[in-house]
Amino acid sequence: VVDKGLESPEAFARRVLGDLYDRSPIMVLNDEAHHAYRPAAIPEGAKITSVERAEREEATIWIAGLDRINQACGIKFAIDLSATPFYLQGSGYIEGAPFPWLVSDFGLVDAIESGLVKIPRLPVSDSTGRPEPRYYRLWQHISEHLAAGEKIGGKPKPEVVWREAQDALLTLASQYKERFEYIQQASPNQDTTPPVLIIVCDNTDIAEVFYRNISGEEQVEIVADDDPADDEDGAPVKKAKVKTRVTYGSGKIFPELFANRPGFRPTLRIDSKLLADAESEDPRISRQDAAEQLREIVATVGKPGQPGEQVRCVVSVAMLSEGWDASNVTHVLGLRAFTTQLLCEQVVGRALRRMDYTPDPDTGLLTEEYADIYGVPFSLIPFKGRQPREIEVVDRPKNHVRALPERSQYEIRFPVVEGFVFDLKRNLIKADINHMPELHLEPSHQPTAVFVQPQIGYGGATGGFATAQHDRQEYYDSVHLQTIKFEIARQVTMVLTAGNAPGKASLRLAARHQLFPQVMRMVEAYVDRMVKWHGCDPRELGLETYANRTVERLVAAIQPNDEQGEPPLLPLLNRYKPILSTATVDFKTTRPCVATNKSQINQVVCDTAMWEQSTAFCLEQLPLVEAYARNDHMDFVIGYEFQGIQHTYTPDFVVRLTTD
Repeated sequence: VVDKGLESPEAFARRVLGDLYDRSPIMVLNDEAHHAYRPAAIPEGAKITSVERAEREEATIWIAGLDRINQACGIKFAIDLSATPFYLQGSGYIEGAPFPWLVSDFGLVDAIESGLVKIPRLPVSDSTGRPEPRYYRLWQHISEHLAAGEKIGGKPKPEVVWREAQDALLTLASQYKERFEYIQQASPNQDTTPPVLIIVCDNTDIAEVFYRNISGEEQVEIVADDDPADDEDGAPVKKAKVKTRVTYGSGKIFPELFANRPGFRPTLRIDSKLLADAESEDPRISRQDAAEQLREIVATVGKPGQPGEQVRCVVSVAMLSEGWDASNVTHVLGLRAFTTQLLCEQVVGRALRRMDYTPDPDTGLLTEEYADIYGVPFSLIPFKGRQPREIEVVDRPKNHVRALPERSQYEIRFPVVEGFVFDLKRNLIKADINHMPELHLEPSHQPTAVFVQPQIGYGGATGGFATAQHDRQEYYDSVHLQTIKFEIARQVTMVLTAGNAPGKASLRLAARHQLFPQVMRMVEAYVDRMVKWHGCDPRELGLETYANRTVERLVAAIQPNDEQGEPPLLPLLNRYKPILSTATVDFKTTRPCVATNKSQINQVVCDTAMWEQSTAFCLEQLPLVEAYARNDHMDFVIGYEFQGIQHTYTPDFVVRLTTD
């Protein structure tokens, strides 16, 4: 509306940070930080692709924004977090070179060996007797044995890729089917979310062929009734109108698992072009809405009750290299050139997120989880071969512990208490000055006079130079004792009202100016009665060592004046998540569980042989219990102080009683 020119750094920082601006300097956490760097200059004459240019621009814009925030209010500390802390292609640096500011690298090898991610299983041998298994570098094997007419622009035709990769897909899909059927045999309270097979293609044409052959879904062009139009001379003419219609056939790879049909689409195709061109068959849904629906399906793959719950196969181009966190991906087929190990790590990383992080109660370690990988040639990480019938041991179903929407009457809500405040109504406080500890000024520890002289040679010889005396007289001349008292009172008031006193509740009041005079009187009383000067100048109290002790002791002694009607303590809730609920519980575990009736959470996890089970049984039977929940993945804690140290207590159960 108004041309004000370039936004200043201060205005930019206030707009972006909001209320964090007043709490500066800030700390910055950069997630996926391999996109946040200062690109190097492009050598003269060098060419970069549009993708590389967009990557450079993205990195530059983000860093430039941080520079403006730092200029306006300050960035105290910045932490970069990335699973691949290396320079990307187009950065101007050697691709794959580690960032020079890298401090700690807990790499994929460490994560696999620690059990924090799934273990990738890659082909190590096959029945052909080749030195290197065919499915290890599948794209290379396909590309090297093609006739001239089977290529387009130096790359295999989509139909040729399907022909040459069908055997690999069938083998991988057979293992998928085995795991799928085993999981479906689980009990109702165990996790039956289907696993997911990802096919990463080189381009959209290959992705379309594989999607059509797997899902059986195809878009067919049809010619509708002629649409009349006017010719240049005004005479009516007939104009053909072409529309597309989706048809469903039988897929060529386990159609009972992957074939799409009306109302059920277990196979999904996703790429940037498809998102851009997404258009619903329903004319009431806009093109943008259809694209958002597609994104929502992709984002919720493997999540019960969400649009992507029943997705079993995802055919993609380059959409799943990072940022996609489905935990039920168990099989990956790579059908593209993997030119760097960084690219291999990014693609396979989509399949390595664990489904369960609960330790085995017998060993205390995380149970093994696996992902089968074809066509992605890793060479930098360990992997494990697949043993016959190993699925019965390592892929056993997990118990799915979750809140049931139909049991909303049993929901229990609880506050997230971070501290306590005295909610002063009349702004009245008190302190027992006579029982506070005395403050002793110690001249022997804080010398008020220092003698200096030049030292020439060894042994402290003065060489005849005179001795000079340094003292704090200039400080004494520049400050008054009353000024020191005012500063102590100001600090006490700020600590009490800001809520940062250690082990101390803050004071919530209408105005600080009503509290300050009371604090000032207490400061004067403490200085007059409890400070022992020991011959020191009274202005020595202004030294930080003494002033801080005075502030700490007054803060500890001041309380609301309940004799004048001030109320007791009130809880201070988390500003971002003040209330938590049993409705958010959703996790998987291999630990034994027992079913519930009077709880919104479907099961109680048993860590011991009898305690949790017997407690749940009693809570189910007691008529005074209206609802209960096991405090597992609920994050309900009770804070308390013991001997000056803050602690938290985690209850085993949360129970809501009837009001009768």
